[in-house]
Amino acid sequence: MAPSFLSPISVYTSYLRLCFTYAGLSRQAIDIDNETTLHFWGPNPDNRTSTHKPSLVLIHGFGPVALWQWHYQVRFFSPHFNLYVPDLIFFGESTTKSSERSEIFQAKSVAKLLEKLGVKKYSIVGTSYGGFVAYNIARMWPERVEKVVIASSGVNMRRSDNEKLMRKSKAENIGDLMLPQKASQMRVLISLAAFRLRSLHMIPDFLLKDFISKSYTEKRSEKLELLSGLTIGRDETVNISPLQHDVLLIWGEEDTIFPLAMATELKGLIGKNVKLETIKDASHIPQTERPQKFNYIVSSFLRGSS
Repeated sequence: MAPSFLSPISVYTSYLRLCFTYAGLSRQAIDIDNETTLHFWGPNPDNRTSTHKPSLVLIHGFGPVALWQWHYQVRFFSPHFNLYVPDLIFFGESTTKSSERSEIFQAKSVAKLLEKLGVKKYSIVGTSYGGFVAYNIARMWPERVEKVVIASSGVNMRRSDNEKLMRKSKAENIGDLMLPQKASQMRVLISLAAFRLRSLHMIPDFLLKDFISKSYTEKRSEKLELLSGLTIGRDETVNISPLQHDVLLIWGEEDTIFPLAMATELKGLIGKNVKLETIKDASHIPQTERPQKFNYIVSSFLRGSS
């Protein structure tokens, strides 16, 4: 592994930390109980001038830490919201001694974090795996959640959807796809997640290996347990409790991990006050590929009247 000062990924991560800091956020950690510690970015506790703003929680997907997944959104939304951006358990420095591994446990942990912080009401945005978490927070604590945004997240995933994805990726198992260990595996994941990166052959192996070492190597065995612990997609039955909230589903039209047809079905299952918005020329990470469009759609939903 190259020293941090020789690592392009480490240098860019430092830049992202500055972006979060300039947006008024600080890196913090809280023991939510005697087993679990969550690290998160949130309003600087020394700055009491922004308490009048509504609260917004951004929950990342399976992959790099929240810094990498929400930097375009943090800069955009920080003037209008008190932002809370946690690293889920086993991502970054968040960890637990508990044996629980489901997305429901992740949801309970984030809800405990917000309760510890005294955040009584909040809207929530979750992407991919983070959408599973966001859905469960809204389902279990409807009185705390104001509006829900689920981005590129197949909450209605079936076991057969996983099987289709494995055939499409030609990966031997879900761990090789979601937690790549080689540059060739990283190229497969990027080709599925990103619509715009057509010239993958132009990305040098050393850069992909650097990204893997900084984003996918640490706590790999625990993250494999998270994949095995998912309750969503375990069988062919879709078990969704409708939400009573205003819900926005936002999807890249070219998503090949959770295809757009899943979003259309989910719209009919997740509640009565549901809006589906799609983004052209984007796949599984529209918040990164088309951030301006993504931010505009989400902002209009969050700041509009119910």
